[in-house]
Amino acid sequence: MSSSVIDFLATEARLGTKNYEPIGVVLSRGEGVWVWDTEGNRYLDCLSAYSAVSQGHCHPKILAAMVEQAHRLTLTSRAFHNDQLAQFYEEIAALTGSHKVLPMNSGAEAVESAIKSVRKWGYEVKGVPDGQAEIIVCANNFHGRTLGIVGFSTDPETRTHFGPFAPGFKIIPFGDVAALEEAITPNTVAFLVEPIQGEAGVIIPPSGYFPKVRELCTANNVMLVLDEIQTGLGRTGKLLAEQHEGIEADVTLLGKALSGGFYPVSAVLSNNEVLGTLRPGQHGSTFGGNPLACAVARAAMRVLVEEGMIENAAMQGARFLQGLKDIRANTIREVRGRGLMLAVELHPEAGRARRYCEALQGKGILAKDTHEHTIRIAPPLVITSDQVDWALEQFATTLTQDLS
Repeated sequence: MSSSVIDFLATEARLGTKNYEPIGVVLSRGEGVWVWDTEGNRYLDCLSAYSAVSQGHCHPKILAAMVEQAHRLTLTSRAFHNDQLAQFYEEIAALTGSHKVLPMNSGAEAVESAIKSVRKWGYEVKGVPDGQAEIIVCANNFHGRTLGIVGFSTDPETRTHFGPFAPGFKIIPFGDVAALEEAITPNTVAFLVEPIQGEAGVIIPPSGYFPKVRELCTANNVMLVLDEIQTGLGRTGKLLAEQHEGIEADVTLLGKALSGGFYPVSAVLSNNEVLGTLRPGQHGSTFGGNPLACAVARAAMRVLVEEGMIENAAMQGARFLQGLKDIRANTIREVRGRGLMLAVELHPEAGRARRYCEALQGKGILAKDTHEHTIRIAPPLVITSDQVDWALEQFATTLTQDLS
Protein backbone atom coordinates (compact mmCIF):
# COMPACT_ATOMS: atom_id res chain seq x y z
CA MET A 1 0.00 0.00 0.00
CA SER A 2 1.53 3.31 -1.11
CA SER A 3 2.07 6.27 1.18
CA SER A 4 -0.60 8.27 -0.67
CA VAL A 5 -3.22 5.57 -0.01
CA ILE A 6 -2.15 5.42 3.63
CA ASP A 7 -2.56 9.21 3.79
CA PHE A 8 -6.08 9.04 2.29
CA LEU A 9 -7.14 6.39 4.78
CA ALA A 10 -5.52 8.17 7.71
CA THR A 11 -7.26 11.44 6.89
CA GLU A 12 -10.63 9.70 6.63
CA ALA A 13 -10.01 7.99 9.97
CA ARG A 14 -9.01 11.26 11.61
CA LEU A 15 -11.74 13.54 10.28
CA GLY A 16 -14.56 11.32 9.05
CA THR A 17 -17.43 9.93 11.06
CA LYS A 18 -16.89 6.19 11.35
CA ASN A 19 -20.35 5.15 10.20
CA TYR A 20 -18.97 2.93 7.42
CA GLU A 21 -16.45 0.12 7.23
CA PRO A 22 -15.29 0.24 3.60
CA ILE A 23 -13.01 -2.22 1.88
CA GLY A 24 -9.46 -0.84 1.91
CA VAL A 25 -9.27 0.53 -1.60
CA VAL A 26 -9.20 4.17 -2.72
CA LEU A 27 -10.95 4.52 -6.08
CA SER A 28 -10.29 7.35 -8.48
CA ARG A 29 -11.77 6.43 -11.86
CA GLY A 30 -14.49 4.28 -13.43
CA GLU A 31 -15.65 3.18 -16.86
CA GLY A 32 -18.33 0.62 -17.63
CA VAL A 33 -17.94 -2.32 -15.25
CA TRP A 34 -14.41 -1.31 -14.24
CA VAL A 35 -13.00 0.97 -11.56
CA TRP A 36 -9.36 1.93 -10.91
CA ASP A 37 -7.71 2.82 -7.63
CA THR A 38 -5.22 5.61 -7.04
CA GLU A 39 -2.36 3.20 -7.72
CA GLY A 40 -3.70 2.20 -11.13
CA ASN A 41 -5.06 -1.23 -10.20
CA ARG A 42 -8.21 -2.23 -12.08
CA TYR A 43 -11.21 -3.95 -10.49
CA LEU A 44 -14.49 -5.40 -11.72
CA ASP A 45 -17.17 -3.59 -9.73
CA CYS A 46 -19.54 -6.21 -8.35
CA LEU A 47 -21.53 -3.79 -6.20
CA SER A 48 -22.49 -0.98 -8.60
CA ALA A 49 -22.93 1.39 -5.64
CA TYR A 50 -25.78 -0.82 -4.41
CA SER A 51 -27.30 -0.77 -7.94
CA ALA A 52 -27.01 3.00 -8.42
CA VAL A 53 -24.49 2.51 -11.24
CA SER A 54 -26.51 -0.07 -13.14
CA GLN A 55 -25.81 1.62 -16.48
CA GLY A 56 -22.06 1.38 -15.87
CA HIS A 57 -19.60 3.94 -14.56
CA CYS A 58 -19.56 7.30 -16.34
CA HIS A 59 -21.91 6.28 -19.14
CA PRO A 60 -21.06 8.73 -21.94
CA LYS A 61 -24.65 9.53 -22.94
CA ILE A 62 -25.74 10.24 -19.37
CA LEU A 63 -22.59 12.29 -18.86
CA ALA A 64 -23.32 14.31 -22.01
CA ALA A 65 -26.89 15.00 -20.85
CA MET A 66 -25.62 16.13 -17.45
CA VAL A 67 -22.96 18.43 -18.87
CA GLU A 68 -25.35 19.95 -21.42
CA GLN A 69 -27.99 20.64 -18.79
CA ALA A 70 -25.42 21.95 -16.30
CA HIS A 71 -24.46 24.60 -18.86
CA ARG A 72 -28.10 25.67 -19.24
CA LEU A 73 -29.88 25.46 -15.87
CA THR A 74 -29.30 23.38 -12.75
CA LEU A 75 -31.79 24.43 -10.09
CA THR A 76 -34.88 26.61 -9.85
CA SER A 77 -36.68 24.91 -6.94
CA ARG A 78 -40.31 24.01 -7.48
CA ALA A 79 -41.27 27.64 -6.95
CA PHE A 80 -41.10 27.82 -10.76
CA HIS A 81 -41.62 25.40 -13.64
CA ASN A 82 -38.65 24.11 -15.64
CA ASP A 83 -38.52 22.66 -19.14
CA GLN A 84 -37.20 19.24 -18.04
CA LEU A 85 -39.75 18.21 -15.41
CA ALA A 86 -42.74 17.65 -17.70
CA GLN A 87 -40.62 15.59 -20.09
CA PHE A 88 -39.33 13.52 -17.16
CA TYR A 89 -42.92 12.92 -16.03
CA GLU A 90 -43.98 11.81 -19.50
CA GLU A 91 -41.06 9.46 -20.01
CA ILE A 92 -41.07 7.76 -16.61
CA ALA A 93 -44.86 7.37 -16.74
CA ALA A 94 -44.68 5.83 -20.21
CA LEU A 95 -41.85 3.49 -19.16
CA THR A 96 -43.51 2.25 -15.96
CA GLY A 97 -47.23 2.68 -16.67
CA SER A 98 -47.67 5.11 -13.80
CA HIS A 99 -50.33 7.83 -13.58
CA LYS A 100 -48.76 10.21 -11.05
CA VAL A 101 -45.13 10.97 -10.23
CA LEU A 102 -43.59 12.63 -7.16
CA PRO A 103 -39.90 13.42 -7.76
CA MET A 104 -37.49 13.41 -4.82
CA ASN A 105 -33.73 12.98 -4.34
CA SER A 106 -32.70 9.97 -2.24
CA GLY A 107 -34.34 6.60 -1.88
CA ALA A 108 -35.03 7.28 1.79
CA GLU A 109 -36.87 10.47 0.82
CA ALA A 110 -39.02 8.46 -1.57
CA VAL A 111 -39.89 6.02 1.21
CA GLU A 112 -40.74 8.82 3.64
CA SER A 113 -42.85 10.49 0.95
CA ALA A 114 -44.75 7.26 0.34
CA ILE A 115 -45.41 6.82 4.06
CA LYS A 116 -46.82 10.33 4.28
CA SER A 117 -48.91 9.87 1.14
CA VAL A 118 -50.52 6.56 2.07
CA ARG A 119 -51.31 7.83 5.55
CA LYS A 120 -52.97 10.91 4.08
CA TRP A 121 -54.89 8.70 1.66
CA GLY A 122 -55.97 6.52 4.58
CA TYR A 123 -57.43 9.45 6.48
CA GLU A 124 -58.97 11.37 3.59
CA VAL A 125 -60.10 8.57 1.26
CA LYS A 126 -60.32 5.28 3.17
CA GLY A 127 -61.72 6.94 6.29
CA VAL A 128 -59.25 5.71 8.92
CA PRO A 129 -59.68 7.65 12.21
CA ASP A 130 -57.13 10.46 12.53
CA GLY A 131 -53.86 9.30 14.06
CA GLN A 132 -54.71 5.58 13.79
CA ALA A 133 -53.21 4.66 10.39
CA GLU A 134 -51.16 1.45 10.36
CA ILE A 135 -48.50 0.39 7.87
CA ILE A 136 -47.30 -3.21 7.73
CA VAL A 137 -43.61 -3.88 7.02
CA CYS A 138 -41.39 -6.96 7.01
CA ALA A 139 -38.70 -8.16 9.38
CA ASN A 140 -35.16 -7.69 8.07
CA ASN A 141 -36.34 -4.87 5.84
CA PHE A 142 -34.11 -2.11 4.59
CA HIS A 143 -35.81 1.06 3.41
CA GLY A 144 -33.26 3.72 4.36
CA ARG A 145 -31.64 5.46 7.30
CA THR A 146 -33.97 8.26 8.38
CA LEU A 147 -35.36 8.32 11.89
CA GLY A 148 -38.83 7.43 10.65
CA ILE A 149 -37.54 4.43 8.71
CA VAL A 150 -35.15 2.95 11.26
CA GLY A 151 -38.04 3.02 13.72
CA PHE A 152 -39.55 0.03 11.93
CA SER A 153 -36.25 -1.75 11.22
CA THR A 154 -35.48 -5.01 13.02
CA ASP A 155 -31.71 -4.53 12.75
CA PRO A 156 -30.40 -3.51 16.18
CA GLU A 157 -27.42 -1.76 14.56
CA THR A 158 -29.74 0.75 12.90
CA ARG A 159 -32.04 1.24 15.92
CA THR A 160 -30.04 1.19 19.13
CA HIS A 161 -29.94 4.58 20.92
CA PHE A 162 -31.78 6.42 18.14
CA GLY A 163 -35.25 6.30 19.73
CA PRO A 164 -37.92 7.14 20.64
CA PHE A 165 -39.55 6.08 17.39
CA ALA A 166 -42.83 6.95 15.73
CA PRO A 167 -45.70 4.46 16.17
CA GLY A 168 -47.95 3.16 13.43
CA PHE A 169 -45.99 0.19 12.06
CA LYS A 170 -46.51 -3.56 12.34
CA ILE A 171 -43.69 -5.96 11.56
CA ILE A 172 -44.34 -9.40 10.06
CA PRO A 173 -42.10 -12.12 8.59
CA PHE A 174 -41.11 -11.68 4.94
CA GLY A 175 -42.72 -14.13 2.54
CA ASP A 176 -45.50 -15.16 4.96
CA VAL A 177 -48.95 -14.57 3.45
CA ALA A 178 -50.80 -15.81 6.55
CA ALA A 179 -48.93 -13.32 8.72
CA LEU A 180 -49.96 -10.49 6.43
CA GLU A 181 -53.59 -11.55 6.45
CA GLU A 182 -53.58 -11.70 10.25
CA ALA A 183 -51.92 -8.29 10.60
CA ILE A 184 -54.40 -6.38 8.41
CA THR A 185 -57.04 -4.37 10.28
CA PRO A 186 -59.56 -1.72 9.17
CA ASN A 187 -56.88 0.87 10.02
CA THR A 188 -54.24 -0.66 7.74
CA VAL A 189 -53.39 1.78 4.96
CA ALA A 190 -50.41 0.08 3.33
CA PHE A 191 -48.04 -2.86 3.11
CA LEU A 192 -44.50 -1.59 2.45
CA VAL A 193 -42.17 -4.32 1.19
CA GLU A 194 -39.13 -5.00 -0.98
CA PRO A 195 -39.75 -7.47 -3.85
CA ILE A 196 -36.37 -8.97 -2.93
CA GLN A 197 -34.74 -8.07 0.37
CA GLY A 198 -31.38 -6.72 -0.76
CA GLU A 199 -29.56 -5.60 2.36
CA ALA A 200 -30.77 -8.71 4.19
CA GLY A 201 -28.75 -10.79 1.74
CA VAL A 202 -30.80 -11.03 -1.48
CA ILE A 203 -33.69 -12.91 0.10
CA ILE A 204 -36.22 -14.01 -2.52
CA PRO A 205 -39.79 -14.75 -1.35
CA PRO A 206 -41.53 -18.04 -2.13
CA SER A 207 -43.03 -18.40 -5.61
CA GLY A 208 -46.60 -17.16 -5.66
CA TYR A 209 -46.16 -14.93 -2.62
CA PHE A 210 -46.75 -11.59 -4.30
CA PRO A 211 -49.88 -12.57 -6.27
CA LYS A 212 -51.44 -13.57 -2.94
CA VAL A 213 -50.21 -10.35 -1.35
CA ARG A 214 -51.80 -8.41 -4.21
CA GLU A 215 -55.12 -10.20 -3.67
CA LEU A 216 -55.08 -9.50 0.08
CA CYS A 217 -54.27 -5.83 -0.38
CA THR A 218 -57.00 -5.40 -2.99
CA ALA A 219 -59.60 -7.22 -0.91
CA ASN A 220 -58.87 -5.09 2.16
CA ASN A 221 -58.36 -1.73 0.40
CA VAL A 222 -54.71 -1.63 1.45
CA MET A 223 -52.09 0.08 -0.70
CA LEU A 224 -49.30 -2.25 -1.84
CA VAL A 225 -46.10 -0.19 -1.75
CA LEU A 226 -43.15 -1.87 -3.45
CA ASP A 227 -39.71 -0.49 -2.65
CA GLU A 228 -37.96 -1.08 -5.98
CA ILE A 229 -35.12 1.31 -5.22
CA GLN A 230 -32.58 -1.53 -5.52
CA THR A 231 -34.57 -4.06 -7.55
CA GLY A 232 -36.07 -1.68 -10.10
CA LEU A 233 -34.89 -0.50 -13.50
CA GLY A 234 -33.55 -3.77 -14.81
CA ARG A 235 -31.53 -5.11 -11.90
CA THR A 236 -33.49 -8.39 -11.71
CA GLY A 237 -33.78 -8.90 -15.47
CA LYS A 238 -37.13 -7.13 -15.74
CA LEU A 239 -37.83 -3.40 -15.72
CA LEU A 240 -39.48 -3.86 -12.31
CA ALA A 241 -39.14 -6.89 -10.07
CA GLU A 242 -42.94 -7.02 -9.69
CA GLN A 243 -43.12 -8.22 -13.29
CA HIS A 244 -41.64 -11.58 -12.34
CA GLU A 245 -44.88 -12.23 -10.42
CA GLY A 246 -47.23 -10.56 -12.89
CA ILE A 247 -48.56 -7.98 -10.44
CA GLU A 248 -48.80 -4.20 -10.18
CA ALA A 249 -48.13 -2.20 -7.05
CA ASP A 250 -50.30 0.73 -6.01
CA VAL A 251 -47.16 2.70 -5.15
CA THR A 252 -43.71 2.03 -6.61
CA LEU A 253 -40.51 3.59 -5.30
CA LEU A 254 -37.54 4.13 -7.59
CA GLY A 255 -34.11 5.64 -6.99
CA LYS A 256 -30.45 4.64 -7.35
CA ALA A 257 -30.26 3.57 -11.04
CA LEU A 258 -32.77 6.29 -11.94
CA SER A 259 -29.76 8.57 -12.42
CA GLY A 260 -27.15 6.02 -13.48
CA GLY A 261 -25.00 7.05 -10.53
CA PHE A 262 -24.56 10.68 -11.61
CA TYR A 263 -26.91 12.51 -9.28
CA PRO A 264 -29.37 11.70 -6.47
CA VAL A 265 -32.78 11.17 -8.11
CA SER A 266 -35.74 9.22 -6.76
CA ALA A 267 -39.44 9.03 -7.48
CA VAL A 268 -42.71 7.89 -5.97
CA LEU A 269 -44.94 6.44 -8.69
CA SER A 270 -48.62 5.93 -8.02
CA ASN A 271 -52.13 6.96 -9.01
CA ASN A 272 -54.21 10.07 -8.49
CA GLU A 273 -56.03 8.47 -5.56
CA VAL A 274 -52.88 8.36 -3.43
CA LEU A 275 -50.71 11.22 -4.68
CA GLY A 276 -53.74 13.36 -5.46
CA THR A 277 -54.25 13.93 -1.73
CA LEU A 278 -51.14 16.15 -1.57
CA ARG A 279 -51.79 19.88 -1.87
CA PRO A 280 -49.38 22.82 -2.30
CA GLY A 281 -47.34 23.36 0.84
CA GLN A 282 -47.99 19.92 2.33
CA HIS A 283 -44.89 18.18 0.99
CA GLY A 284 -41.87 19.18 -1.05
CA SER A 285 -38.13 19.27 -1.64
CA THR A 286 -35.84 22.08 -2.72
CA PHE A 287 -33.92 19.82 -5.11
CA GLY A 288 -36.70 17.36 -5.99
CA GLY A 289 -37.57 17.54 -9.68
CA ASN A 290 -34.81 20.04 -10.49
CA PRO A 291 -33.84 20.39 -14.17
CA LEU A 292 -30.41 18.80 -13.80
CA ALA A 293 -31.88 15.77 -12.03
CA CYS A 294 -34.62 15.41 -14.64
CA ALA A 295 -32.22 15.64 -17.58
CA VAL A 296 -29.92 13.04 -16.02
CA ALA A 297 -32.81 10.68 -15.20
CA ARG A 298 -34.23 10.97 -18.70
CA ALA A 299 -30.88 9.95 -20.18
CA ALA A 300 -30.45 7.14 -17.64
CA MET A 301 -33.83 5.63 -18.51
CA ARG A 302 -33.23 6.05 -22.22
CA VAL A 303 -29.92 4.16 -22.35
CA LEU A 304 -31.33 1.43 -20.12
CA VAL A 305 -33.90 0.62 -22.79
CA GLU A 306 -32.09 1.55 -26.01
CA GLU A 307 -28.96 -0.44 -25.15
CA GLY A 308 -30.80 -3.58 -24.04
CA MET A 309 -29.47 -3.51 -20.50
CA ILE A 310 -32.55 -5.13 -18.99
CA GLU A 311 -32.36 -8.09 -21.34
CA ASN A 312 -28.62 -8.33 -20.74
CA ALA A 313 -29.23 -8.43 -16.99
CA ALA A 314 -31.52 -11.41 -17.44
CA MET A 315 -29.07 -13.28 -19.68
CA GLN A 316 -25.86 -12.51 -17.78
CA GLY A 317 -27.61 -12.95 -14.44
CA ALA A 318 -28.62 -16.49 -15.35
CA ARG A 319 -25.05 -17.20 -16.48
CA PHE A 320 -23.56 -15.74 -13.28
CA LEU A 321 -26.04 -17.54 -11.01
CA GLN A 322 -25.44 -20.93 -12.60
CA GLY A 323 -21.69 -20.39 -12.53
CA LEU A 324 -21.79 -19.62 -8.82
CA LYS A 325 -23.94 -22.69 -8.18
CA ASP A 326 -21.42 -24.82 -10.06
CA ILE A 327 -18.61 -23.85 -7.68
CA ARG A 328 -17.91 -26.81 -5.43
CA ALA A 329 -16.69 -25.29 -2.19
CA ASN A 330 -17.27 -26.35 1.40
CA THR A 331 -17.48 -22.68 2.34
CA ILE A 332 -20.74 -22.12 0.44
CA ARG A 333 -24.05 -22.59 2.22
CA GLU A 334 -26.36 -21.21 -0.48
CA VAL A 335 -26.29 -19.28 -3.75
CA ARG A 336 -29.35 -17.24 -4.69
CA GLY A 337 -30.35 -14.41 -6.97
CA ARG A 338 -32.48 -13.03 -9.75
CA GLY A 339 -31.01 -11.23 -12.71
CA LEU A 340 -27.82 -9.47 -11.67
CA MET A 341 -28.87 -9.28 -8.01
CA LEU A 342 -26.95 -12.21 -6.54
CA ALA A 343 -25.61 -13.47 -3.22
CA VAL A 344 -23.35 -16.18 -1.90
CA GLU A 345 -24.10 -17.12 1.70
CA LEU A 346 -21.23 -18.82 3.49
CA HIS A 347 -21.35 -21.37 6.27
CA PRO A 348 -20.71 -19.59 9.60
CA GLU A 349 -17.70 -21.78 10.24
CA ALA A 350 -16.14 -20.47 7.00
CA GLY A 351 -15.56 -17.13 8.74
CA ARG A 352 -16.70 -13.62 7.98
CA ALA A 353 -17.66 -12.83 4.41
CA ARG A 354 -15.54 -9.69 4.62
CA ARG A 355 -12.37 -11.80 4.55
CA TYR A 356 -13.46 -13.30 1.24
CA CYS A 357 -14.30 -9.83 -0.11
CA GLU A 358 -10.80 -8.70 0.81
CA ALA A 359 -9.35 -11.78 -0.90
CA LEU A 360 -11.45 -11.03 -3.99
CA GLN A 361 -10.03 -7.52 -4.01
CA GLY A 362 -6.60 -9.06 -4.43
CA LYS A 363 -7.90 -10.82 -7.53
CA GLY A 364 -9.42 -7.70 -9.10
CA ILE A 365 -13.02 -8.08 -7.87
CA LEU A 366 -14.81 -5.59 -5.63
CA ALA A 367 -17.77 -7.10 -3.78
CA LYS A 368 -19.32 -6.31 -0.41
CA ASP A 369 -20.32 -8.40 2.57
CA THR A 370 -23.65 -8.09 4.35
CA HIS A 371 -25.05 -9.71 7.47
CA GLU A 372 -21.70 -11.21 8.45
CA HIS A 373 -21.72 -14.29 6.22
CA THR A 374 -23.11 -13.17 2.84
CA ILE A 375 -21.33 -11.75 -0.21
CA ARG A 376 -23.51 -9.51 -2.37
CA ILE A 377 -22.84 -9.49 -6.10
CA ALA A 378 -24.43 -6.83 -8.32
CA PRO A 379 -22.28 -5.75 -11.27
CA PRO A 380 -23.41 -3.08 -13.76
CA LEU A 381 -26.01 -4.32 -16.22
CA VAL A 382 -23.55 -3.79 -19.10
CA ILE A 383 -21.37 -6.73 -18.05
CA THR A 384 -20.45 -9.17 -20.85
CA SER A 385 -20.30 -12.96 -20.93
CA ASP A 386 -16.50 -12.90 -20.99
CA GLN A 387 -16.43 -10.63 -17.95
CA VAL A 388 -18.88 -12.89 -16.11
CA ASP A 389 -16.74 -15.93 -16.88
CA TRP A 390 -13.59 -14.16 -15.70
CA ALA A 391 -15.33 -13.08 -12.49
CA LEU A 392 -16.52 -16.65 -11.87
CA GLU A 393 -12.92 -17.88 -12.08
CA GLN A 394 -11.93 -15.41 -9.36
CA PHE A 395 -14.88 -16.38 -7.17
CA ALA A 396 -14.14 -20.07 -7.60
CA THR A 397 -10.50 -19.65 -6.63
CA THR A 398 -11.38 -17.51 -3.61
CA LEU A 399 -14.33 -19.48 -2.28
CA THR A 400 -12.42 -22.75 -2.33
CA GLN A 401 -9.92 -21.28 0.13
CA ASP A 402 -10.24 -21.65 3.87
CA LEU A 403 -10.08 -18.11 5.27
CA SER A 404 -11.76 -18.87 8.60
